[in-house]
Amino acid sequence: MVGLTVTMPFHAFALEAMPLTDTADKFEENMRAFGKKNLSVIEAAAKQAGVPCLTLTRSGEHPYQEIIKVAEEETCDAICMASHGRRGVSALVLGSETVKVLTHSRIPVVVVR
Repeated sequence: MVGLTVTMPFHAFALEAMPLTDTADKFEENMRAFGKKNLSVIEAAAKQAGVPCLTLTRSGEHPYQEIIKVAEEETCDAICMASHGRRGVSALVLGSETVKVLTHSRIPVVVVR
């Protein structure tokens, strides 16, 4: 099992407020800490179930590409992703990394809502 978190690189212009208050170094530090916190939950669940687990943090302009790339590099049998259930205009404007992975991956994708 591979646990993965992908963050976008620091940008001076952003849709969310958090990156605007950070420097590039501080932003990366915060994103690493955020990813480590989230991945620790996956690690603990895998350990409790006796399942080997590799956790990774990546950064890229297009998170869906990083997700697919890691799944291929690690020869994963499937990609499991959450759906936030956005609908209407917000789904169109924000885009959905899950939809992009579904569209571009040759590896089966399981979507959990």
